[in-house]
Amino acid sequence: MKEMHWLQEMAEKVDFSGTAYVEGGQEQGFFQRGYRNKQEKLLFDKHTRFGIASGAKIFTAVAIAKLVEQRKLTFNKKIKECLAAVEFPNFHPDITIHHLLTHTSGMPDYFDEEEMDDFEALWQQLPMYRVRSGSDFLPLFQEKPMKFLPGKQFYYNNGAFIVLGLVVEELSGESFTAFVQKHIFNPAGMTEAGYFSFNKLPGNTATGYIKEDDGYRSNIYALPVRGGADGGVYVSVSDMARFWDALFQHKLLSAEVTEQLLYPHIEVDKESSYGYGVWMKRDAAKIKKYYVVGFDPGVSFHSAYNPETGQKVVVASNHDAGPYYIVQAIEANWG
Repeated sequence: MKEMHWLQEMAEKVDFSGTAYVEGGQEQGFFQRGYRNKQEKLLFDKHTRFGIASGAKIFTAVAIAKLVEQRKLTFNKKIKECLAAVEFPNFHPDITIHHLLTHTSGMPDYFDEEEMDDFEALWQQLPMYRVRSGSDFLPLFQEKPMKFLPGKQFYYNNGAFIVLGLVVEELSGESFTAFVQKHIFNPAGMTEAGYFSFNKLPGNTATGYIKEDDGYRSNIYALPVRGGADGGVYVSVSDMARFWDALFQHKLLSAEVTEQLLYPHIEVDKESSYGYGVWMKRDAAKIKKYYVVGFDPGVSFHSAYNPETGQKVVVASNHDAGPYYIVQAIEANWG
């Protein structure tokens, strides 16, 4: 295992707390700083589970792609045809699965960053301990008006992925979390991954911490009690590396469907595109890396895969920020 002592300076500069894992060629590197439990001063390791917030959206996209592969769904299917029993009175009838996966649906979100800047304020309307499934989020957005017509622009939308989770449940006859466990975590060998409840966390799980003037508090009252299709799964850094391998080795989906998942469907800016649940960094017409990111109170995550070299980078933190800078340092110094 290759040591990454050169990361220490950057980690201290950004007050990083968490783990960084790199696989490149025949080499592996691991770095950790801080504690998974500050009170008990418990250290991290390669198998420590972290909440990864929206880093989990790619699992939802793969679950939808699996249903496409099973011929239970198409990416152009309209959501009104998939969820006849769920009422969205103000949603445009032409919203498709593709629109939801690419954040181009125009539907309202349960947390609109143009209207709110405090994620915890959501739980004044709906207590976080009651949010255990996708349907529990519906009262927060299902009757709101559209923001724009489907396909007109990119607007990052967590509610869209909640709806995708409901589609998975409707068409598979299983809970969303059970479907992901069966079709993604198990075949990928992600033995530490799971959608765990705050009040039933397994051992070696990092507590998320929110910084305040007098120190840190845990994020137990800041997030839903259980994650789902829009985010909130727990994985270890070694788990996430296994996921990238399984995805690109076609252990999860056929080559044809994987190509659809990873296609740059939407150009977000001059350097970035978005596929189905995954970001892409471009250089001219070439994709330099695929990556996923996640941010929640007490959670931050960044993981990337380089298609040319096969290098995998996974950085998970139990603070609000830090992984972006750690990834930058790794990409600049690993070699």
